[in-house]
Amino acid sequence: MKALEEYVRSIPDFPEQGIIFRDVTSVLQDADGLRLAVDTMQEKVKDLEFDVVAGPESRGFIFGTPIAYNTHKPFVLIRKKGKLPCETVERSYDLEYGQATIEMHKDSIKPGQRVLVVDDLIATGGTTEAMIKLIESLGGVVVGVVVLMELAGLKGREKIRDYRLEAAIVYPGK
Repeated sequence: MKALEEYVRSIPDFPEQGIIFRDVTSVLQDADGLRLAVDTMQEKVKDLEFDVVAGPESRGFIFGTPIAYNTHKPFVLIRKKGKLPCETVERSYDLEYGQATIEMHKDSIKPGQRVLVVDDLIATGGTTEAMIKLIESLGGVVVGVVVLMELAGLKGREKIRDYRLEAAIVYPGK
């Protein structure tokens, strides 16, 4: 079997000159790559005790759900504003060009529950930081974050330095 990094397609100069885009779809489109990604992420947090797995749409759903299934834990959806049908709590945060708002059902996390956050990528850390604050607003305790890829050059780890962050692949640049 190939190394996990070999399943990630790197696309130079996308979305702009000088950027190397790390394409997760090439991992998802290969059965071995997908299995290796999920297994590697899960292995990174095998020592953590958690009650709930939470992840953002859409790729957090893709990687978080099998980890929740494998560990027999519930999976909590974190979605863009306006996508959830019941009473929600929300958190807005800054993006490079604008703002975004994410939501969770108000009853999705109970006070004191230990939460593992799963996503495909951490770059600047804005989305991850917003997810953590949203979970904590419901009384949840974030015990760790696991991602498939970390773009270390964008320093997202610094925004969540008080939390354990595990990445299956770390790219030094942007």
